[in-house]
Amino acid sequence: MKNALLLTSLLALGLSSTAAYADSLDDIIASGKLRCAVMLDFAPMGFRDEKQEPAGFDVETCNDLAKALGVEPEIVETPLGDRIPALLSGRADIAVASASDTLERAKTIGFTIPYFAFTSVILARTDAGIKTYDELKGKVVGTPAGSAEGLTLKADVEKWNAGGEYKGFQSQADTYLAMKQGQIQATILPSTLAAAAVKQYPEFEVVGDAPYVIDYVGLMALRGEQGLLNYLNLFINQQVRTGRYDELYAKWIGGKAASLSVPNVYR
Repeated sequence: MKNALLLTSLLALGLSSTAAYADSLDDIIASGKLRCAVMLDFAPMGFRDEKQEPAGFDVETCNDLAKALGVEPEIVETPLGDRIPALLSGRADIAVASASDTLERAKTIGFTIPYFAFTSVILARTDAGIKTYDELKGKVVGTPAGSAEGLTLKADVEKWNAGGEYKGFQSQADTYLAMKQGQIQATILPSTLAAAAVKQYPEFEVVGDAPYVIDYVGLMALRGEQGLLNYLNLFINQQVRTGRYDELYAKWIGGKAASLSVPNVYR
């Protein structure tokens, strides 16, 4: 009788330990589906193609991750301001959404190592007479509210105190529309997006680089899901060393792939 009780206790302890160590990685595999929050107004990272199907670098990254996990991918269309709420509310398992790995965001959500890196450029109306970053002083400028570029640009406009104005918008598409309508004269955005924008809007031009630090972006998951975050880090590592990162970069961005190494930090 004592041996049976001991065996029952050990089994219960083992089951509770297994439950304690289970996380959403196990749940995703068991469900057979990976739900990725992706911005689909952020070409070439995420957009809808001519058949209205999700496409782009982030979409294919989600598909690759789902394949590695042996599950089906599901794209959850998520505007810029809804990326973290989509994870916190359980509507998505991870975010493949070009999210800058800021310390402020990391108070709320978990980040992986960088899976992409953006450099920032100045996109201006051709009639704005803007050629350098300093010439943004006194101008009306804007970006998607809360973006990494927007936070820096807003701070600079306030610091310059030169009569200019910063406007924040809900999305990149809204920012383009505002500039097309003349509500703003220029914006700061990743070079990848700017290249696509000048093809779509002939009244826009890239006039130079913005003096911002490289914007490294990570995949996001719930902060406490360490097992899932560890897997995502290894996935990014595998994407790079197998050449798949270079392949996707050439397909969607073009040119030499941006380095994901942060000097003296990530090698």
